[in-house]
Amino acid sequence: MHLSKKCSVFKVVLSALVIVALLQLIYLSFLSRFHGKQQRYRYSELFGGSAAKKNGHSEKNTRKERLRYSLSTGGIFDNSGQYRVYKNLIKSDFTTNQKPGSHSNSDILSLATHTTINNLHHLESLLERWQNPLSVAIFAHGEDVKYATALAYALSFFCPKIQALVDFHLVCLSGETASFPEQDMEHFAGLEDCASVFSRLETHRDEHQNYAMSGNISYPNNLLRNVARGGTESSYILVIDMDMMPSADLHQQFLAMILRRPPASDQVFVLPSFEIRHARKIPSTKAELVQLYQVGEVRPFYEELCPRCQAPTNYSQWVNSYVRETGPLEVAYTLSWVDPWEPFYIGPRSVPLYDESFKQYGFNRISQACELHVAGYRFSVLSSAFVVHRGFKIQGEFHAKKEEENKQNRILFRSFKEGLKTKYPSSTRRC
Repeated sequence: MHLSKKCSVFKVVLSALVIVALLQLIYLSFLSRFHGKQQRYRYSELFGGSAAKKNGHSEKNTRKERLRYSLSTGGIFDNSGQYRVYKNLIKSDFTTNQKPGSHSNSDILSLATHTTINNLHHLESLLERWQNPLSVAIFAHGEDVKYATALAYALSFFCPKIQALVDFHLVCLSGETASFPEQDMEHFAGLEDCASVFSRLETHRDEHQNYAMSGNISYPNNLLRNVARGGTESSYILVIDMDMMPSADLHQQFLAMILRRPPASDQVFVLPSFEIRHARKIPSTKAELVQLYQVGEVRPFYEELCPRCQAPTNYSQWVNSYVRETGPLEVAYTLSWVDPWEPFYIGPRSVPLYDESFKQYGFNRISQACELHVAGYRFSVLSSAFVVHRGFKIQGEFHAKKEEENKQNRILFRSFKEGLKTKYPSSTRRC
């Protein structure tokens, strides 16, 4: 009898456990279906399907239609015919709402940058620091053309600051075309908010070594710089690489400086460039940067790879020049260009474009600085503004063909310099 009672209790407990397990399975199945339905809704909302229309996302649908129109044009070919350019693939609200002939403080200075999707994750921190209009040229090829289109659109859709301030342009090979990624739900269903898009971008970081792109494809850095520059109507433009960060409040400080004393048309404003150890936080002010510089956590840009390329900036003079923490931005000193200086600078939109025949590694920025010199520009170093590259540049981290590319571009640079004599026949300057 006692044994029978034990068996009955065991059966009751076992039945209860089975019921609990079944309820858990039903609950998990419900959660899975609910999540799947939620994902489908977010995907439908992202790419402008019926869910978005029913819920009145008219502004975002307009954004989708603008993207569709931009893609439907097929882009334009660059001067070489090797690349297809989708200028203003996705416009910011700032650019969309600009009225012809109108001017505001935000029109004075824009930042232009370039990247592949491997480095696009840097956009979040860059915009957080910059807080003003930003023009981004993305290079993609193969499957990445589809990814770049979808991820740029998703960033603009889900991230309010990007939607407000960032213009995206896309460059791919001339034989490739970008298309609206509406049918790629399996790839993009997880894009639910701004954080999820940047999380997706993180999966692409470091996919290729610096300039070592799959298929032996050349990275057209100077074409991308020109596309990004051409995507803004600002009076002044700062062109930097995507993995660089400007000093804090640069936009506001520069605006105040030129309003106090309008610059000459033949003047560009140099921002001393540095590189910082990966583990360190990017400094905001000159005082923070100098502290890190003095203990070796920050050093001049390219100090190990090409110290001569930045040495004319005169880092010791800049670091040791006294600047009050709250003092206004001003010109610290003015320099003449010397070979092979390749400074980062803020320049009027009238400065010569970058020569697009330079690709991959070597002479792409030096060539433009050389032309500025021959064209008669002066290089004025700013007192407290700067740019910082994330991570030290060291020899072993470059792709295998770096030296070969450098040699080819050196030959191209010689030809480029000869061409400047014809382009500027009255100039007595040479480089």
